[in-house]
Amino acid sequence: MPEIAEVETVRNTLKNMVLNKTIKDVNIIYPKMIESDIKDFKNILIGKKFIDIKRIGKWLIFDLGDYYLLSHLRMEGKYFVKEHNEEINKHEHIIITFTDNTDLRYHDTRKFGRMNLIKKENLNEVEAIKKQGIEPINDNLTKEYLYEKIHKKNLPIKTILLDQTIISGLGNIYADEVLFLSKINPLKKGSDITLDECEMIKKSAKEVIEKAILCGGTTIKSYTSSLGVTGRFQQYLMVHKRENELCKNCNTSIIRIKVGGRSTYYCPNCQK
Repeated sequence: MPEIAEVETVRNTLKNMVLNKTIKDVNIIYPKMIESDIKDFKNILIGKKFIDIKRIGKWLIFDLGDYYLLSHLRMEGKYFVKEHNEEINKHEHIIITFTDNTDLRYHDTRKFGRMNLIKKENLNEVEAIKKQGIEPINDNLTKEYLYEKIHKKNLPIKTILLDQTIISGLGNIYADEVLFLSKINPLKKGSDITLDECEMIKKSAKEVIEKAILCGGTTIKSYTSSLGVTGRFQQYLMVHKRENELCKNCNTSIIRIKVGGRSTYYCPNCQK
């Protein structure tokens, strides 16, 4: 699924492709994706322009001036920019047409993605936004903050790192990589994580996400770019998707287990 680096890549790419184009029409093929009133959604968008695209965690925030269009890609969501006369793919569910006859098309094979149109002043009242934790690349993510959030939790640290109310935007791929760099076993309980280990998690999270963003994200089976950008961070993965391959540090075979229902990869020697 797209994580913070992939969503940031989508944001930056879309900014070069759709900003300041006037919206001419909106075709809602799968209405369940829209959390706003459908009629209002279309009427408010038509005639507007995207003047900026922001991001909070894994949420894309399209700035319309007085409104925000919130978009979460969930598991398989992608955006395509196409000519309006191109055939509509069966997985393209929301189509925003501009006056230059190009489309911004939302593509989602599993239909889990969601969009919501809100007034700007109401952004911090949206529950999903209000609950977002601190991002890995934000200097406010400190070892003290992490320790306070996790030291009473009797859950595996891998599960805790996927909690968006603690660290915003960190998903399955990068949680595995962060724990490897931190030399922490994914099954270790949050209550057993030390302050020094919180420092390692903080540093590793920033390092991994900054590098992933520079690489345009990670292109693997569960997420591939749809905007002409191919992620390169998969070339630098140390453990994720490397089951039975040798650890690049110690030559021990990488193991895959399930933690909280999520496939988790780690080195049993480096992460004892």
